[in-house]
Amino acid sequence: MKTMKKRLPETTTNPEIQEWEIEHAALARKAASEGMVLLKNENSILPLAKETKIALYGSGTVVTIKGGMGSGDVNERYCVSIREGLEKAGFTIANPEWCDGYQKLYDEKRQLWIDDMRDFSKKNPGEFFQYYADNVFERPVGDCPTECQADVALYCISRNAGEGADRDAQKGDYYLNDGEREMLREVCKLYDNVIVVINAGGLIDLSFLDEEPSINAVLHISQPGMEGGNAVADVISGKVSPSGRLTDTWAIDYEDYPSSATFSHNNGNVDDDNYTEDIYVGYRYFDTFDVPYRYGFGYGISYSSFSVAATGLELGEDGKSFRVKADIKNVGKFEAKDVIQVYVSAPRTKLQKEFRRLVGFTKTHSLKNDRSTEIDVNIPVERLASFDESTHEWKLEKGIYIVWIGESLDDSKPVYGLEIKEDTVLSKVRAICPVKDEFDRLDLSEVEAKLEERYEKALKKVHESGKIVKFENLSIECSDLTRIAENEEIDDKEVLDIVEKLSIDQLCHMVKGDSDVQSGGNLGAAGDSMPGAAGETSAAALNEGVARIILADGPAGIRLQKYYYVKDGNIVDVPFLFNIEGGVLYPEAENLEGTRYYQYCTAIPVGTLLAQSFDLDLIKEVGDMIGDEMHRLGVTLWLAPGMNIHRNPLCGRNFEYYSEDPLLSGLMASAMTKGVQKHAGCGTTIKHFACNNQEDNRTEADSRVSERALREIYLKGFETAVKESQPLSIMTSYNLVNGVHTANSKDLITQLLRYEWGFEGLVMTDWFTTNSRRCSAAGCMRAGNDLIMPGTPGDDENLREELKNGTLEEKDVRACAERVIRTILQSEMYEEVE
Repeated sequence: MKTMKKRLPETTTNPEIQEWEIEHAALARKAASEGMVLLKNENSILPLAKETKIALYGSGTVVTIKGGMGSGDVNERYCVSIREGLEKAGFTIANPEWCDGYQKLYDEKRQLWIDDMRDFSKKNPGEFFQYYADNVFERPVGDCPTECQADVALYCISRNAGEGADRDAQKGDYYLNDGEREMLREVCKLYDNVIVVINAGGLIDLSFLDEEPSINAVLHISQPGMEGGNAVADVISGKVSPSGRLTDTWAIDYEDYPSSATFSHNNGNVDDDNYTEDIYVGYRYFDTFDVPYRYGFGYGISYSSFSVAATGLELGEDGKSFRVKADIKNVGKFEAKDVIQVYVSAPRTKLQKEFRRLVGFTKTHSLKNDRSTEIDVNIPVERLASFDESTHEWKLEKGIYIVWIGESLDDSKPVYGLEIKEDTVLSKVRAICPVKDEFDRLDLSEVEAKLEERYEKALKKVHESGKIVKFENLSIECSDLTRIAENEEIDDKEVLDIVEKLSIDQLCHMVKGDSDVQSGGNLGAAGDSMPGAAGETSAAALNEGVARIILADGPAGIRLQKYYYVKDGNIVDVPFLFNIEGGVLYPEAENLEGTRYYQYCTAIPVGTLLAQSFDLDLIKEVGDMIGDEMHRLGVTLWLAPGMNIHRNPLCGRNFEYYSEDPLLSGLMASAMTKGVQKHAGCGTTIKHFACNNQEDNRTEADSRVSERALREIYLKGFETAVKESQPLSIMTSYNLVNGVHTANSKDLITQLLRYEWGFEGLVMTDWFTTNSRRCSAAGCMRAGNDLIMPGTPGDDENLREELKNGTLEEKDVRACAERVIRTILQSEMYEEVE
């Protein structure tokens, strides 16, 4: 039996940095350096010797962007810039005057922006968040460079974005603005050796690389968290050999992305987005249609070099998997890690398919020169399956599946063939989310002959090596998952006994958050027990022993206020402005009355950079660190990780998400969840379920997508995370999928998530989702969406009205309340008693 206990957060009145903060910062630094991707290194200009004199230019060298805007932001204690990191590492900055002058210019421009934000907030508090999202601070370029006594110049390009608005394929965003381009041109004239650092959460245009031969190195640092400057110094100095790999395809031109013409506001229609590229997203498009690109998926340079020799393909004893083995040897001069990737080309049979897909990967430990290691990648055979819309089956079509192995998609070589003799159905499922208005989809009719030729060429190489393995012991029993699933009660006597005591009034409160919506009504700041928390559950059943639990934003750390005040035993209220941008929008907080309590959190690298590490053990370690902070601060649910697919580089929240590839996204989210949930009572909230690939008009936009693309691309990562790690909760998205709001979609929540995948946790809405004209609180209950966040008076009215008129059944509310209470009972607010 569980009983509530007194659980106080480990906040402190001591302003000094705590020992655990130092330990967590060190891990954040390690994670940042592991995920940085070296894209170019001509003449081995990197790493730099410590005596190198470096001239710094570009805003990011002085004020490095640690992470994106909105709920994904973190209010950290400090943030290390590239300049600071290089100076700490012992490098000489040859142009400190430029850096100091830029800092002064930046501060002046920044203050004007802060004043504008504060002024708008006072006049239009209810509209502030959207204004904030639409008006990203535009960084000044800085003074024109003049020559100084430097051995090398480093130019940093910085970009920021966030929730509520997509990026633009315009100068100053995807493209360099005129001032930036002119400065880079001048830097390249003054210096023979130029390093470009890209400090951006998403991709940008790199056409300037074709015009400036002085650019010898390009380092993609994404948005590296609070220790970013130190991590950059670690890589540039050679203390760490870069081992990050791209999780997206970097196109030559933006127009090369198949969704570029119609994405978001590009065609003037932010209401409906037809996913015409279908399953051909990212490298699956570029590779299949043989479209040239600048840097491919999985690409990244090391200071060292490696040999990769495949040593075997073994069938798993379970009859459902196989293992690919290889010897990896460091044949270069630097100690370094390597990333090995395994791809598969499916036979060109009935179903049209991409030419190659990622099916597994691993990262080696650090290898000294001339040392080797054997890697072993286990691959469930279900990763080779395709979805047949005509029969609603996941199937393996008969034929030879070509296995490729290498250090990137481009580098991979065909090494084995895995022969499956008969068509094999893995599962038969019920149709979900039908397309209401048909649209043209990309197909392979014009390239199928060439794909067949490429497949046969690769197969010939495998045949010549004699490495065809017949999957003789394939043991797959088809799962029939076609029954109609219902929103059912859970099998937990303790929970059912509690719910049985609750009135319908209490039940209606338990399926909504406890929101102080009058304190700004802003996203991600609707908690009052923990300052800066995103929200908390209802106190309606406290007398029945049901505690309130805290939900805090992510995914680049835990987002809370840096500090708060307690006066006369009560927490002092502060405006929403103090919750964002490190609190600079509300400087009055420095002088409030009361005792100040500190709750600094670690700002880790953004999701994309973490995924670029290709290191699941590292991500699990980062998750463990987040779980430790949740335990210290009393947070039960971390609203992270974000794992939507990078469908287009202009999505405003791509920095939060991992990749264009669903397997990589799913395994990263699973590793993060396993790390967090090592801490009993703490859980992740994987989000946004699903197809949240557009921020403009995000609460009304309809993602129109085929069931095959939905299942193979946009849902597959969530499926992987659920089946491998059972996150404590899942958050639905703001958008619609094929005309139905995801928060009200019984197909997605009950049929797919709970019945097909076996999800056992809590489902919640994104914040204020029910404000959408096409989403209702009652609709959430019918769909099995358990917790409406943050909860508003309008939600309460809607629930009561529909219960009264019979369009909402009490059993649906009761089932949702049961799952909310079950999750609460798993929190640290309880202890077992005999």
